[in-house]
Amino acid sequence: MVGYDPGAQGAALSPEEAALAGSAAGMVTRALISPFDVLKIRFQLQIERVSSQRREGKYWGIYQASRCIHSEEGLSAFWKGHIPAQLLSICFGAVQFASFEFMTEVVHKMTSYDSQTAGVHFVCGGMAACSATVVCQPLDTLRTRFAAQGEPKVYRNLRHAVSTMCRSEGALTFYRGLFPTLMAVFPYAGLQFFFYNVFKKLLAPPPKAGKSGGSLTSLVCGSGAGIISKTITYPFDLFKKRLQVRTYRGLVDCMVQIAKEEGVRGFFKGLSPSLVKAALSTGFTFFWYEFFLNAMRNLKERDGTNGLAKDVGER
Repeated sequence: MVGYDPGAQGAALSPEEAALAGSAAGMVTRALISPFDVLKIRFQLQIERVSSQRREGKYWGIYQASRCIHSEEGLSAFWKGHIPAQLLSICFGAVQFASFEFMTEVVHKMTSYDSQTAGVHFVCGGMAACSATVVCQPLDTLRTRFAAQGEPKVYRNLRHAVSTMCRSEGALTFYRGLFPTLMAVFPYAGLQFFFYNVFKKLLAPPPKAGKSGGSLTSLVCGSGAGIISKTITYPFDLFKKRLQVRTYRGLVDCMVQIAKEEGVRGFFKGLSPSLVKAALSTGFTFFWYEFFLNAMRNLKERDGTNGLAKDVGER
């Protein structure tokens, strides 16, 4: 089970090991879901209305947008911004899961709350994601800029993007959209951990001896948690992307302009590919996190058993 488990048996994992498992899970997941992220960002940044009946904009459906991007920019376009995105996923996964494991342990040991309840997972998951967001926001801004650019490219590589943005917009540009991001990430991540906890308890029996390796159940529970949490908090993700790329006077101005020019449906542009991405991303993240945690537990226990056997043999 994700989070501090007081009933777990066997070797306990350190925050460093939780960070390693989180970063590995983020890295593998990012490589798999990058095309959906590119599609989502393209829809979010399109000002024209998204409709298959009235085709005002360049993209009006997932299949059509995929064909358009592939024909104009090639297959590699679906992995545009992949390097900063990978750095973001590795960094975010490490900080988020290490913080989450630490916070749930502190809550269990210093309060009367059980660390494995869904409510504790909501609060700790949201706080852990906020911590990771503050650390990783510059990488997220770079990822968005790379994924949004078409042809010809504005930025040649990561180094060119950093230098150009610093020179023309200032260092604070890397934190544009931070406020709506934090507003969105707390409930989004909190709901992810909350619903994952609920679904896991409903669909999976209690793990034996504290083991919780990646399984199909973890994938299904994570996917369900991702879809629900993304649907509830999606508009804030769109606001963040617009503020990172376009010029508004602030969050309120961004909301007003979108409502005025694009209607209420404008707040949910890119929702379809975003839900597909959220289902895969959250599902794979929890799947791989538990997989790597279990692998490290098995390795530690095996090393401990081998060490004990060696001592007995020497005696």
